Amino acid sequence: MNTYRSFNSYIENSIINNWNLDALTDYKGITLQYHDVARKIEKLHILFEHSGVRKGDKIAMCGRNSAHWAVTFFATLTYGAVAVPILHEFNSEQIYNIVNHSGSKLLFVGDIVAKDIDPKEMPDLEGIINIPDFSLMISRSDDLTYAREHLNEIFGRRFPRAFRAEHVKYHADEAEELALINYTSGTTGFSKGVMLPYRALWGNLDFCLDAIGTKIAANSRVLSILPMAHMYGMMVEFIFSFAHGCHIFFLTRLPSPAIIAQAFADIKPAIVISVPLVVEKIIRKSVFPKIQNNKVRLLWNMPVINKKVKQRICELVLQAFGGNAYEVVVGGAALNQEIEAFLKSIDFPITVGYGATECAPLITFSDHTDFVPGSCGTPVKHMEVRILSSDPQNIPGEIVSKGMNTMLGYYKNEEATAAALDKDGWYHTGDLGTMSEDGHVFIRGRIKNMLLGANGQNVYPEEIEDKLNSMAMVNESIIIQRGDKLVALVYPDFDEAQSMGFNEDDIHDVMEQNRKELNEQLPPYCKIASIQLHKEEFAKTPKKSIKRYLYK
Repeated sequence: MNTYRSFNSYIENSIINNWNLDALTDYKGITLQYHDVARKIEKLHILFEHSGVRKGDKIAMCGRNSAHWAVTFFATLTYGAVAVPILHEFNSEQIYNIVNHSGSKLLFVGDIVAKDIDPKEMPDLEGIINIPDFSLMISRSDDLTYAREHLNEIFGRRFPRAFRAEHVKYHADEAEELALINYTSGTTGFSKGVMLPYRALWGNLDFCLDAIGTKIAANSRVLSILPMAHMYGMMVEFIFSFAHGCHIFFLTRLPSPAIIAQAFADIKPAIVISVPLVVEKIIRKSVFPKIQNNKVRLLWNMPVINKKVKQRICELVLQAFGGNAYEVVVGGAALNQEIEAFLKSIDFPITVGYGATECAPLITFSDHTDFVPGSCGTPVKHMEVRILSSDPQNIPGEIVSKGMNTMLGYYKNEEATAAALDKDGWYHTGDLGTMSEDGHVFIRGRIKNMLLGANGQNVYPEEIEDKLNSMAMVNESIIIQRGDKLVALVYPDFDEAQSMGFNEDDIHDVMEQNRKELNEQLPPYCKIASIQLHKEEFAKTPKKSIKRYLYK
């Protein structure tokens, strides 16, 4: 811990050093320079101070990614309050539970969230503030009302000769001090409040600056796609990028494939941080149709020009991500093996990381130059990783991690904390994996998802799903167990079926052929008894993991 440096000092220094540079842009909307961010943070500090918010008080925020969401988050931490980021995709009941459970004093809301919530369900809040313009939606405190109404006047008195870089001085945090409570979305349906100390944020940031910051220039452009209320998006897209002096663009709207594609083309980000679903859709919809023809196949198989063909295809894929990315980093779930193998075959700069909210979030990561297919990297700086197995290289065991990035525990939940953190400080991830001799981690699946075959063999549904998802007309799938049989639920590619004039019977025939081909690739105890069609996309968490518990 003796290497720890105040996390807030990185935010402070980035603002001062990049004072007149662009910092935060709402895509097709406003742009804030670093000095604008500092000014807005200072005004929120005045609002907190004059409305009785003390250091350590909880401040919740719930809304889509935006420049003002980012300002709210940094204002909370740099004041010394505890941030409670809430995923805007949570329903109103979940929002009430998190606000009330955390004991938040203030709630900042986006315009869509504001329409869906009832303040009466959060009786202990002193105020609700609109993120877009920082106006009061509701105030239950005369001090808060006065502070908001006289904010510009107080600010003017405090800085009569203009607000300058030398006025930026933020809360000096300590390593074990609570920075934020992040409520997991989870695939089990129950949110737990992960208590993350400043050292966990610092540990992640220090690693990112070393591993990624040395590869992309300061002041680079970054596109924020992932929800900032989720630790993966918050840390790698947002916190690291801001501390590195980057110019961050927020989509501020539902990230549809068309909007993402246009944003990549417009912004040309220096690095792409994504979840597998986005990468897979771009490859399948924008790249494969251009290269899966007889001419390309012929050239691909001609050794003399094969290398040039692959280079051209690599450039084509890179253009789909804006054409300027040092690498594409995938996290949150496993990348489909067919897509991964294709990208590696053309030497595309793809890499996969692994983490958990409880580690803020990074546990393993490797640069694309050290990426091993099927793996999710090696342990990150400040973290140890072990596999609880008699033979970690060959026999899967639970992945456990320990170090700077690890949480303090779950808020007001000692039982869950004791189950996740053992007496020696190891965090038990609940994931099964192996580790190669050189430290690359390979994930086999979740312990809770593992199925027991009829003959007692362990069945890892994720491995079967990965193969099935690469087959004809399969959009996504889940393997479930009914009695002693394995059944695949499949959401087909109805758009492709329609374009080919297929009806439902035809789709059933395609799936039956898929089942036969799949079973030829699987050991006897993993064979699929039937495939059942699912008429709509499976419900997912914000990091796009399927909520399996809904389909068991």
